Amino acid sequence: MPFSAPPPASGERYALSASLDNARHLSSLLRAVHFQDHATCFATASGLRVTVEDAKCIQANAFIQAEIFQEFSVQEESVMFRINLSVLLDCLTIFGTSSLPGTSTALRMCYRGYGYPLMLFLEEGGVVTVCKINTQEPEELLDFDFCSTKVVNKIILQSEGLREAFAELDMTSEVLQITMSPDKPYFRLSTFGNAGSAHLDYPRDSDLMEAFHCSQTQTNRYKISLLKPSTKALALSCKVSIRTDAQGFLSLQYMIRNEDGQICFVEYYCCPDENISEAEL
Repeated sequence: MPFSAPPPASGERYALSASLDNARHLSSLLRAVHFQDHATCFATASGLRVTVEDAKCIQANAFIQAEIFQEFSVQEESVMFRINLSVLLDCLTIFGTSSLPGTSTALRMCYRGYGYPLMLFLEEGGVVTVCKINTQEPEELLDFDFCSTKVVNKIILQSEGLREAFAELDMTSEVLQITMSPDKPYFRLSTFGNAGSAHLDYPRDSDLMEAFHCSQTQTNRYKISLLKPSTKALALSCKVSIRTDAQGFLSLQYMIRNEDGQICFVEYYCCPDENISEAEL
């Protein structure tokens, strides 16, 4: 049941305020990018973006559009802060991760501005819990500059196809090699583990392939340790867009449908493994 947070003292407005009838819609998306303790939150009138990075090699973004919230208000052009994502997830699931049928945790989220904590008001079954989470100065984020004009190859797969691939390939391999080509093998995933080399091919007319736009042959390798966090988003998703640019940077964009049928997106960017020489390919 929706409820209103108390107004700020002395009539001051919140820089960011939002409410959700079901906090699980937010917590499930945040878990999909939770591979580091801290995240940067960036809010505009169009919605909320939560970004997590590791070692300047991989970046994950969870996009929660304003329409997903029952109320979403940003009083400034943009609002940005850093927060402990582990603590935020603990607070969002303070009533447990699985509610009884017909029950849900309502959420009201408020942030007064720079230097103030993020306030969470959570209500379930008439019980209200208030959480205050300290915010921090946001750090500069990587800009992978992945605009559509720089994309060389792009395919869209049903997520079950990629889930099967991760289940079948040898994850003792240090790298995942991805080949995308307008000609055979079209889309190939390769590993080089303890059991030897393994390859999995997807023809362009595969039932799992929803779109195929490849303009040139590319073969790039990515550290599996960097890609593993993205399997959390893969498990929740129904479709995945796989894109590469001319430098071999990889974008994995997962389309996730929540319990109410609303669509959200989680995107992972990963840099290629520069230790692999052309001769090894």
